[in-house]
Amino acid sequence: MADTLSIIIPARNEAAGLRALLPELVTMLPGAEIIIVNDGSDDDTPAVCAEFPVRVVNHPYSKGNGAAVKSGARAANGDVLIFMDADGQHKPKDIPALLEKFAKGYDMVVGARQSGSHAGAHRAVANDIFSRFATWMIQQPVEDLTSGFRVVKANKFRNFLYLLPNGFSYPTTITMSFFRAGFDVSYVPIHTPRRSTGKSHIRPLRDGVRFLLIIIKVGTLYSPQKLFIPISAAFFWTGVCYYLYTYLTAGRFTNMSALLFISAIFTFLIGIVSEQISALHYKDIGQSKHEGD
Repeated sequence: MADTLSIIIPARNEAAGLRALLPELVTMLPGAEIIIVNDGSDDDTPAVCAEFPVRVVNHPYSKGNGAAVKSGARAANGDVLIFMDADGQHKPKDIPALLEKFAKGYDMVVGARQSGSHAGAHRAVANDIFSRFATWMIQQPVEDLTSGFRVVKANKFRNFLYLLPNGFSYPTTITMSFFRAGFDVSYVPIHTPRRSTGKSHIRPLRDGVRFLLIIIKVGTLYSPQKLFIPISAAFFWTGVCYYLYTYLTAGRFTNMSALLFISAIFTFLIGIVSEQISALHYKDIGQSKHEGD
């Protein structure tokens, strides 16, 4: 590829993973800029990085995976950004396949994890639910909504830095933002082995709630009305059914029926307002599809 490459790797206490990853990465892509974002590590991560020809961006304390991704994107000099994890689950040998697909004219190519590639059954089920919901929202196949292994055009990725959260849901946000802006997204199947070194920084109780909120984020980022209108319709028809029941059994219109109808109206109006707010996020970005190429 004629474009210059920057490989961005967020790392928090990932000395063991980096010691195995960096030699292979440096050998495979000797001309690429490799940026390690040290997210407040208190292990030997900085010392391991010093052994290899890589740039290090240091956070004085842990800010989160998404914050590290944003710091790396701001520091990168390449035209094309490659994001991957430091724990060894993303394999350098898969990068050529992603770049080959990317060279066909896509704005972003994502490594889609295949069966058996998730750290646990609960994560595989959650990702499948998220991906199916996103597929329904955009009416296009979304093979892996939460994968952090991706190749993307730098100028277009930076359009959405202000939208990206500091936590672990940045892949969802950037994927839905690209679809909403009309950019071209594709997938390449990959297999990621289970983590063999270090310790995962995902906490089931804390991050489980955040992952559940991804469903709402998917809807509000892409098309809020598609999320809120079915909820409004559910309130409305529940109100109708409850009204018919109380009218036939008690001959009156109850407060609960009124509450359900009011909820339907307010949810519908929230959907309309959210749609307008969502559109404002992308009003200038659509032009960059042509101007930024």
